[in-house]
Amino acid sequence: MNTTRQPALRNQKSEMIPTALVRAMFALALATLGITTIAVVTDRPTVGQPKPSQVVSSQAIILEGRDAQAVTVRNTDGTVLADLPHGGFITVIQNAMARERLVHRIEGNPPLYIVRYANGRLVAEDPATGWSAELYAFGGENKAAFERLLDQ
Repeated sequence: MNTTRQPALRNQKSEMIPTALVRAMFALALATLGITTIAVVTDRPTVGQPKPSQVVSSQAIILEGRDAQAVTVRNTDGTVLADLPHGGFITVIQNAMARERLVHRIEGNPPLYIVRYANGRLVAEDPATGWSAELYAFGGENKAAFERLLDQ
């Protein structure tokens, strides 16, 4: 006679996602799809986009990514503005720009523009692809990294 006890099976029903929660998730997905469809069909104007403003200052720079973290920032004449072994947010923007240029099959490394607007916006704009990033939306420290480049 074998007296070893088999572990008790857990109650699998208690580990399942409650039916009400699954229904709520589907309802949320359908409601989102419905709201989006109505907005597109009725040509609702977009909201949450920055208001047009005057350009206060602009600086053309060239970002050269050396590896996953390092980036060199140059002026359009080739002068090194910053050589960053750990570029942080500047590297993030350089990687995003490089990816967008790869998708658009842009050859070379045309300049990226850092633009400050009168309403406080700071934007990285790539005229080669039409890509842009609202730098002020990523926090004060990240915005300050590009403001220092703009002020040079």
